Amino acid sequence: MRLRVWLRAVRIRFLLSSVIAVSIGGAASWSVHARIDPLDLLLVGAGVAALHASVDLLNDYRDYKRGIDKAAPRTGMSGGSGVLPEGLLEPRSVYRAGMACLACGSAVGSYYVYLHGITIGLILGFAVLSIYFYSTRIVDWGLGEVFVGIKGGLIVCGSYYIQSGGLDGTALFAGAAAGSLSAFVLFMTSFPDHDADRGGGRRTLVIRLGPGRAARLYFAFPAAFAAAILAGITLGQFPAHCLVSLAALPLGILAGRGLERDCAMPRAQMRRALLFSRISGAALAAGFAAPPIISISGAA
Repeated sequence: MRLRVWLRAVRIRFLLSSVIAVSIGGAASWSVHARIDPLDLLLVGAGVAALHASVDLLNDYRDYKRGIDKAAPRTGMSGGSGVLPEGLLEPRSVYRAGMACLACGSAVGSYYVYLHGITIGLILGFAVLSIYFYSTRIVDWGLGEVFVGIKGGLIVCGSYYIQSGGLDGTALFAGAAAGSLSAFVLFMTSFPDHDADRGGGRRTLVIRLGPGRAARLYFAFPAAFAAAILAGITLGQFPAHCLVSLAALPLGILAGRGLERDCAMPRAQMRRALLFSRISGAALAAGFAAPPIISISGAA
């Protein structure tokens, strides 16, 4: 029972986005450089998952202290985990767990800073600072979607760099694609939290634009993802197999239908948007992994 509560607190299914981003970076490097270190991939994935859990735990703690999660409707995709308003965990315990996850993720990152130098150090520094200040400064400045998008892109670039020892156009375009998906999920899950977030002093994109105008911005996110994929393929940075990542685009478009009408509580749209994001990210990783897997199979 206690484990189930903690898994709920870290929003275990949302950690998948970071795991997918690490996989995209590793698979992209494998596609370009024909080599991959599975142990590095697993360790980076564990470290990134710890950092992701940290931001969720600290966000829960700070939103509870500000009264946001007490007022926000919980849908399973928005409104926080609910473990603090329901009294399932103590606020101090959640804060300590968040800081412990931040320390664990930072330790993994520091190991790779030692191995690879300043580039990983800059990525890690950005991650740690943005995690710690996300719920106290970044969202209050109206930069939540921007930082989450950058975070998603940097996870891909960091994973790619650790595998290959450098960055190139492939890493940057793949990072842009993954970042657009990360920002998209945050944008979608902000709609039901509009009133509670505004009352607590937050300034999400939905608050700044208003739900109606923000709903009309919806299609910019799937379009940005598609543009990054098509540009990567056209410029020779991605293998043609990465076109498979656009297979879920109709689902992403379908998720936007009725959003303006249902923007106060877009449950169906959020589910479809989350599914579109996960399928597209996983398919992009698979698209990068296809050429080396085919090469190995052919050689065998």
